[in-house]
Amino acid sequence: MVLRAHIVLAAAQGSSNAQIARDLHVNIDTVRLWRDRWAGWQGIDLETLSVSKRLQDASRPGVAPTFTLLATLPNGDAGLRSPSESGTPHQPVDGQRDRRRNEGAWDRDPDFTPTCGSVAQKGGLQPHHLRYWLTKVPDEQREEKIVEGCQVYASAPERAKQGERTLSMDELTGVQALERKHPDLPMQPDHVLRREFEYIRHGTLSWFINFDVVTGRVIEPSWGPTRTEEDALAHLQRLIANDPEATKWHIMLDNLNIPRIAQRDSVAQRTLAVRIS
Repeated sequence: MVLRAHIVLAAAQGSSNAQIARDLHVNIDTVRLWRDRWAGWQGIDLETLSVSKRLQDASRPGVAPTFTLLATLPNGDAGLRSPSESGTPHQPVDGQRDRRRNEGAWDRDPDFTPTCGSVAQKGGLQPHHLRYWLTKVPDEQREEKIVEGCQVYASAPERAKQGERTLSMDELTGVQALERKHPDLPMQPDHVLRREFEYIRHGTLSWFINFDVVTGRVIEPSWGPTRTEEDALAHLQRLIANDPEATKWHIMLDNLNIPRIAQRDSVAQRTLAVRIS
């Protein structure tokens, strides 16, 4: 109704249909429709209608709704309540149909089945979609760690002149090792590269990856079928052995339990400054 009111007000100020459509980001047919309705709403005397009435949808032909509001509410309500409150897990539309059938709605009217999907759609519910989120864990040292990490990165170029290396190390787990069964078909004019969807599985790999803060390059990554403390230790030993000239290593890690091996095990004879961020 607010959008329709903006259309009418812009028209009263002398704007053209095309200009109103551009300004309000709507189709020009929408502008024409509501200008015409405001000028003569279904042949009714406009003086007898309030503004809100004149901006409402026109009456639609057809039969009355098959299902009442009270009959459809339980479906939308089930999607809005948590599983602990409703006593049942969140279900896709098919699951809601089965539940309503068990509750007797199916016996009363078999045509109730497709209503579950339409109710969910009209209510803006998407039971077939979900999005993960992570609960933030309070950290009293958060600001301190952020400042320290930024200082370590900012001073890395100066330390590099003294032979010190500054790296950011992280893990990438569960990477599928896939082999394509058939070669790709190259791109052609007006056609994208095509890839056969079938592939051969070779299990999964876990990676330890090091980002050199000064050069901006990934150096000495490690990968294997497991991600254990022994794997982390072997990775750090291999990393440090790669540059015997380095006088000191500054390695930024996260708080996962596996990288913490560097805190308590001897990685190399040279100094290792490990920071858990």
